[in-house]
Amino acid sequence: MALQIANPVVVAKIERLAKATGLTKTAAVEKAVEALLEHETPNQIGDIRGRMRAILAQIDRTPDLPAPFDPLEWDEYGLPR
Repeated sequence: MALQIANPVVVAKIERLAKATGLTKTAAVEKAVEALLEHETPNQIGDIRGRMRAILAQIDRTPDLPAPFDPLEWDEYGLPR
């Protein structure tokens, strides 16, 4: 499927990149996209791992309740203590 870029600033940047690297416009875009994917994907995975570690650490800090299904303690009259 063809890709059409309507933004003239982006087109100029692609042309400048292609000229500077000696690549075709298509090859220049392909290399730029590959570089960005290689750079961004590990960071996203690291971010997800970091967030999961933070959630697990927060869960670990949550105190255990004597009765997890009923957080209130009740006296012999049925009133909360």
